[in-house]
Amino acid sequence: MKTYYLTVFEKDGTNVLDETFQAENDDQAKKLGSEKLEEKGYSNHTHRCAAPEGHLVLFHR
Repeated sequence: MKTYYLTVFEKDGTNVLDETFQAENDDQAKKLGSEKLEEKGYSNHTHRCAAPEGHLVLFHR
């Protein structure tokens, strides 16, 4: 399992969520990250989900 990093921002750049979670691969991380965003009501906020290697698996601006 790898640790992925999910971050959500307000329009002014304020960080409103900074969370880590475990996933087997990038596809699962994208799915889990999207579910967490929906669950917390942040799907329309600027957000990113980064893999431990540093690349983005999910991004919305």
